[in-house]
Amino acid sequence: MPLSSPWRDDFPAIDALQRQGQTYLDNAATTQKPQALLDALNHYYANGAANVHRAQHLPGTHATQAFENSRSKVAHWLNAGETGQIVFTHGATSALNLLAYGLEHEFVAGDEIAISALEHHANLLPWQQLAQRRNLKLVILPLNEQGLIDLNAAAQLIGKRTRLLAVSQLSNVLGAWQPLPELLALAKAQGALTVVDGAQGVVHGRHDVQALGCDFYVFSSHKLYGPEGVGILYGRNDVLPRLQHWQFGGEMVLTTDYDQAKFRPAPLGFEAGTPPIAGVIGLGATLDYLQSLDHRAVLEHEAGLHAMLLEGLCQRDGVRVLGEPQLALVSFVVDGVHNADLAHLLTEQGIAVRAGHHCAMPLLKSLGLSGAIRVSLALYNDSSDLQHFFNALDQALELLR
Repeated sequence: MPLSSPWRDDFPAIDALQRQGQTYLDNAATTQKPQALLDALNHYYANGAANVHRAQHLPGTHATQAFENSRSKVAHWLNAGETGQIVFTHGATSALNLLAYGLEHEFVAGDEIAISALEHHANLLPWQQLAQRRNLKLVILPLNEQGLIDLNAAAQLIGKRTRLLAVSQLSNVLGAWQPLPELLALAKAQGALTVVDGAQGVVHGRHDVQALGCDFYVFSSHKLYGPEGVGILYGRNDVLPRLQHWQFGGEMVLTTDYDQAKFRPAPLGFEAGTPPIAGVIGLGATLDYLQSLDHRAVLEHEAGLHAMLLEGLCQRDGVRVLGEPQLALVSFVVDGVHNADLAHLLTEQGIAVRAGHHCAMPLLKSLGLSGAIRVSLALYNDSSDLQHFFNALDQALELLR
């Protein structure tokens, strides 16, 4: 049964890509943008750009109000307790590095940091490098056959020396929700801090950080239909003050002389320099747009597309799906076919998918693979996109075989 998207026309790029003969199925990497975002960016730049928080003139006042309104909208979207728990960064990667440097003073040699075997490089390398700097142990939580973090193994590996647990909410390769409530409870029982990488999960459904109970939650605007160059760090009130400052400059200073300085607390204390003002305002407009949608209808639409994608792949000989994906994205390999060759032939037919290790190289290595093809969906995709993909896949496989 065909599935159409009632929100497709809200994203001008989809029509533009279609006119170019392109079918966009690489949404886990970045999403297309709604007209509401484009209008907000144009309004900001066309009516007078200004820096925030420091100017006394009217353009600066307007920019600051719009900037801080976006902070409130992010807090509402995540159900954060207070607006001040939202720190703007330059992406999820930036937020995770902020945490790795900001918490470094909390560790002593021999302490342990637990991550999972499926982490994106952004939630691996900052902790790996911290462990090397401070002589810590990086503990890798293994996966079970379903592609989920093994809770039995985690219960054995998360112990008294564990000082921090950092895990992804949704795997960007395996497309499976991870058992966060159980994992976070294991870490909390040991008094460990908890970090959730929500880069892939935040766009699918509404996520309540208070109910989740993590200490920190990070995501990137550009995966939530917002602008690039904007990230979010949410932190609980009792843990944000434990962060040390890691970037220094304007905006974040209370007082300074040539010998010493006193810095602002979060959030402004971690937003040194000129922030991505237009991007933050644009994210606020994007959240307004998303708030206006029927969230249940969006989830049902994505679930229907996911089922169609999974069924179509499983019907094709030699196609092996990785893990047991639950929504929005599916990674697969084809027996006897290199993923780069297949991606090249799909690209020639106007199909935009992702090929390679997906910035999760250790995970792919553990699966005995150098790479895989990933198809990822968004609310503006419809069944015609999948039909174009399957037609191109069949032609590509016929050539390669």
